[in-house]
Amino acid sequence: MPRSHDWRARLAAPILGLPLFASALAAQAPARIIAEPAALSVTVGRTVTLRLRVMDAGGGAIDVPLRVSGALRSVEVSEAEGGGYTVRGLEVGDHQIIVTTSAGGTPPIELRVPVRVEWPPVSRIDVEPAIAARLYQGTRLWHRVRAFHADGSQRPGLEVTWRSSDPSIATVDRFGNVRALAAGRVTITAEAGGVTGSRTWDVAPLTAASIELSGGRDPIRTGDVLPFHATVRDAGGRVLDDVPVMWTQTWTADDSVKAPAAPAQIEDGRFVADVVGVYTVIASAGPARAETSFRVDRRDVVRKVEVMSHGREARVFTTDFWVFEGTDGRDYAFTGSKMGDGIAFIWDVTDPSRAFKTDSIQVDARTVNDVKVSPDGRYAALSREGASNRRNGVVILDMKTPAHPVIASVYDEGLTGGVHNMFATNDHLFALSNGDKYVILDVRDLAYPKYVSEYDHPDSRVHDVWVHDGIAYSAEWQTGVVVVDVGNGKWGGTIEKPKFVTSFPLPTGSTHAVFPYFQKTTGRFYLFVGDERVQRNGLAWEGNGPDHRVKYDPATGLGGYPRATSGYIQIVDFTDPVDPRMVARYEVSEYGTHNLWVEDDILYQAYYEGGVRMVDVSGELMGNLYTQGREIAVFKANDPIGYIPNAPGAWSVMPHKGRIFFSDVSSGLWSIRLAPRVRPVS
Repeated sequence: MPRSHDWRARLAAPILGLPLFASALAAQAPARIIAEPAALSVTVGRTVTLRLRVMDAGGGAIDVPLRVSGALRSVEVSEAEGGGYTVRGLEVGDHQIIVTTSAGGTPPIELRVPVRVEWPPVSRIDVEPAIAARLYQGTRLWHRVRAFHADGSQRPGLEVTWRSSDPSIATVDRFGNVRALAAGRVTITAEAGGVTGSRTWDVAPLTAASIELSGGRDPIRTGDVLPFHATVRDAGGRVLDDVPVMWTQTWTADDSVKAPAAPAQIEDGRFVADVVGVYTVIASAGPARAETSFRVDRRDVVRKVEVMSHGREARVFTTDFWVFEGTDGRDYAFTGSKMGDGIAFIWDVTDPSRAFKTDSIQVDARTVNDVKVSPDGRYAALSREGASNRRNGVVILDMKTPAHPVIASVYDEGLTGGVHNMFATNDHLFALSNGDKYVILDVRDLAYPKYVSEYDHPDSRVHDVWVHDGIAYSAEWQTGVVVVDVGNGKWGGTIEKPKFVTSFPLPTGSTHAVFPYFQKTTGRFYLFVGDERVQRNGLAWEGNGPDHRVKYDPATGLGGYPRATSGYIQIVDFTDPVDPRMVARYEVSEYGTHNLWVEDDILYQAYYEGGVRMVDVSGELMGNLYTQGREIAVFKANDPIGYIPNAPGAWSVMPHKGRIFFSDVSSGLWSIRLAPRVRPVS
C-alpha cells in the first residue's frame, strides 16, 4: 500500500464549504484495518504474503499510511513488490504483527495479526543408544533420537512416542529407557508425525559375575571431572566389553555443609561434584556390583579484581569493542554505539591507569553495533545499521595511523539489510547480511574490497560467526550452531566455495554468540556458545520491560532502569566436528549472557547486568561451572553518571596483555585486572 499520499490533503482539495469538508473528513476517517488473511501460518525460514486495507466508517477503502512491525527476532515484515507485505517466520511459536495507522490529526487505530511459526515436517528419525553397548537381559540402555528435516537440518527438542515390538523381551518408557527382561529379538521404535525410526536388538543372556573399578584419585576439587572405568567379567574371568553399566553415586556431607539435593553427577563413568564431602561411586551390571569412595575438597580459585582505568562514555549506548596493538606499537581500543548516530570512538589504552580518546569516526548509520580489527592491525571495520539510504554495509578503515583512522572504502553490495556482526582475518572480512547470511569479502586492497563468496543456511537466521582453522562456526538462533568449511579443506570447502559440515541444535533456541577454543592440556576442542534472551518471560521476575531501558526522562518519569535478561553459556565438545556433544554449561540465575572470550583456560564472560565474570575452565568440563566454585572473579561497572546511572550492562570482554577490557552499555570502556593471589607467610 502506498504510504506517500496524504488522504486529508486529497480530500480537502475539492471542498468549498467547511461543514461539507468536516462531514466528508469524518466519513473518510480511518475506522478499522482489515488483514487478509486474518491470521497467518508460516514455516520457520519461509515467507507468506499479508495484505492490509484501511476502511472508513462507511465501509469504503481509504489510503492511509501504516506502521507494520513484527516481534523482534520472531517475525520479520517487509514491503512486498506489487503491494502487500512479506512475512518471514524466524522463531517457532505464536507471535503477532502490530499494524497501526499513522495519519496525523486523527487518533491511531490498531490491529494485531496472529502469526503461528511452525517447524517444517520431519523427514527422518534416527534411534541411537546413548553409549556403545549391547542390550543384555537384566540391563537398561537409554536411547535417544536425532530428527532431521528434508534439507538435512536437525529438529531440536522433538517429542516422540516410544514403543516396543515385544514388551515381554524389552520395555521402553516415554524417555527412551529400554529395559531388557528376557533373551530374544525386539525392535524399539520412535514415532512423531507419522515418521518413524527404529533400532532392533538381539537381547542376550547376561553372564556378568564381577566388576572391577579403575580410575579416580583422592582428593579432588569441586568441578574436577573424575573418570572411572568398569571392567565386567563373567564367572570364568573373560572380559565382557559390551555390557551397559549403570553408574550411581552417594554423598556424605561434612558437618558444616548443607548441600542441594544433587551435590554431584555421574555420566558414563565420568564424575563431577559441586559440593565438598566424601563420595561413593557405584557401578553395576545386573547382579554384579563394585564401588569406591573418595574425598572432594573446595576448588578455591577466587581472586580480587583491580580497576585499572575507565574511559567514560555516558552520551551514547556503548556496544561492541576491540582492543589491539597498533602498527605504531601502542595499544588501542575501538568502541561502537547503539542509536548513536553512527559514531565510533578510538581510545589509547597504552597507559594501564589512563584510557583516553584520540579520535572519533561518524558514518551514515543509526547504530555501529560491531567493530573489528584485523590480527595484523592493518585495517578495521565498522558495521552499519539504519543507514539513511538503506544501503548499510561495512566501512573499511585504514589503520596506518591507529590513533586517527581514515575511511578507506565502504562496501554495501548485498549487505543492504543491516550488518550486525563481523569477523576479520588479515585478508578477509566475514560480514553478516540482514541476519540472513554471511558474506565473505577480500580486503587485501582496502580501497577496493571484493566479493568472494557467501553462506546462507536454509531456513535459518544468523547472529554471529567466528572462524578457526579454516572452519566457520556461526550462531543461528533456533538452528543452533552451523559449521562450514571455508578453507580448512577436510570437507572440501574453500574460501571461494564454502561447504556445509554439520549443524548442532541447542536446547534454548537462543543461540547468539560462539567462541571456539582448543584446550592444550586435554587436547579437546570446545565451542563456547552463548544465548541472548533480552527478556525473562515466564520467570518469576520478568524485569521492568523494554520501555525502561532508556535514559531517564524527567518529563515523563520513564526510563532509567537496567535491562532484564536470561540465558547462559553452553559448552559443546567439538573435538570431532561431525559428532559434537554437549558436555557442560555456565548458568548464573537472574542474569543473561552476551559476548565472551576464552584464553589460557579462563572464560571471560560479559553477562549483561550480571557484570563481567571470569571463570576457571581448566581440565575436562562437565555440569554447571557456576555451582562448582569455578568462578574466579566478578566485576560490575557501577557508574553514578552513566547513560543509565549505576546500571551495569557488560556487552563484550577481551583480555589483552595481562589486562581485561570490557565495554559497558551504560558507561563506556573499562580496564581491570585479576590481582595476584596472596599466599600466607610461613
